Amino acid sequence: MLFAEIAAASAEIAAVSARRAKTGRLAALLRRSAASGDARQIAVTASWLSGELPQRQIGVGWAALRSLPQPSTTPTLTVADVDARLTRIGAVAGRGSRTERAELLRDLFTTASETEQTFLRRLLSGELRQGALRGVLADAVAEAAAIPAAEIRRAAMLTGAVPAVAAAALTGGRAALAEFRLSAGRPIGPMLAQTATGVTDALERLGGTAVLEAKLDGARVQIHRAGSVVSVFTRSLDEVTDRLPEVVAATLALPATDLIADAEAIALRPDGRPHRFQVTAARFGRKNPGDLEPLSVFFFDLLHLDSRDLLDLPTRDRLAALDALVPRDQRVDRLVTADAAAAQQFLDRTLAAGHEGIMAKSPSAPYEAGRRGAGWLKVKPVHTLDLVVLAVEWGSGRRTGTLSNIHLGARDPATGGFVMLGKTFKGMTDAMLQWQTARFTELADGPTDGYVVKLRPEQVVEIAFDGVQTSTRYPGGMALRFARVVRYRDDKTPAEADTVDTVRAFYEQGG
Repeated sequence: MLFAEIAAASAEIAAVSARRAKTGRLAALLRRSAASGDARQIAVTASWLSGELPQRQIGVGWAALRSLPQPSTTPTLTVADVDARLTRIGAVAGRGSRTERAELLRDLFTTASETEQTFLRRLLSGELRQGALRGVLADAVAEAAAIPAAEIRRAAMLTGAVPAVAAAALTGGRAALAEFRLSAGRPIGPMLAQTATGVTDALERLGGTAVLEAKLDGARVQIHRAGSVVSVFTRSLDEVTDRLPEVVAATLALPATDLIADAEAIALRPDGRPHRFQVTAARFGRKNPGDLEPLSVFFFDLLHLDSRDLLDLPTRDRLAALDALVPRDQRVDRLVTADAAAAQQFLDRTLAAGHEGIMAKSPSAPYEAGRRGAGWLKVKPVHTLDLVVLAVEWGSGRRTGTLSNIHLGARDPATGGFVMLGKTFKGMTDAMLQWQTARFTELADGPTDGYVVKLRPEQVVEIAFDGVQTSTRYPGGMALRFARVVRYRDDKTPAEADTVDTVRAFYEQGG
């Protein structure tokens, strides 16, 4: 199967907004892929169309994609060829690896057509935004395999990977799906939360009573134990067992033979407050963490215990099993209440302790693995800053032809200039994209540097963000976490933008 077929389908899917149209186009492509009977090709195709690499990380970022060779005029790449090339790039290591990886990457892009280059660049940069994500892909697999969507979703929930389910369903049918069971050592997609505007909103949406839990500013982990063997996975299902020995030790100390649990790993200061998030995150990047801060682990859900699956049980029953198994000092703080005042006090205490906010959960909700269920709601404060747009990047995919990703700067009173704090393309509506394309074309200052357009620093934008983290990438040593556009502030001049001192105050508060 030609790689160009996937690249073309991606462009077509990105161009339509209707879910039904996306699903139908995906199903057609999956049937085409399945004609070969090659399970790997099916899984790779499904993975790419959901914006993921089967290899997870291959050491290629935006910097390596800034300057691309001229595209090929004739598409010749096959799916198997591209998959093998990406695997080879990811395997490069040791002295001279950066040069070798760059040469392999250039060779791949030289062989790719213009449409294929666009798809590859978006895939490798993690910015493939076409709506062909988990839910749409699952529906497409169901349509392509002529299997009820509920069975596809259940199998995907239990394996945590729709591509693997796609390969099984399209080569082995319903009988193959029966092989997907909850099993210690095989990660499943984590249940995700929707957002509530506050504790009152959360209580109302959950029917009046909620289980409130502290939302720690750590890293979510999924813990599996099968006898004396413990496996620890990240939120994205990457295994990090050898990097978290404290989590392994805490799990082996529990009176259980096998289990699957949701937990938070976090680095705490001596006073019990959390270290900055990056201190925790550093542990996930090092196989030998001897000189890094130790981690604590706090369990908050139990999905499987001693050969019994719990994920279909209501929250209250899963928590009862958790409480009977895990010591109190290794469980997140929790409050069950219908009182908005008590809920607000719980939120205030959690924030005062330096954490993100709280989770509000329905006492009767099952664990909806891999889904953003209505039974879980997150409540946390939203910070905003008025910043200045310093540059903007040309978009790709459905944003081709528009100026999209904006570079954000805070005012520096000491120099009269601006300090860059990061980039974002989040929160932009189609109307906003059209407006800012016209506006930033007017503000363009000098020639385009690749796909980056430098601007005169005149446009103020209101940005929401979750926190400020340490950054070696930007000159101020700080970067915004999860920045997204709220609105453009034509009523403010750059002289009225927030200063880098304001941002530093958030940083120093652990925000």
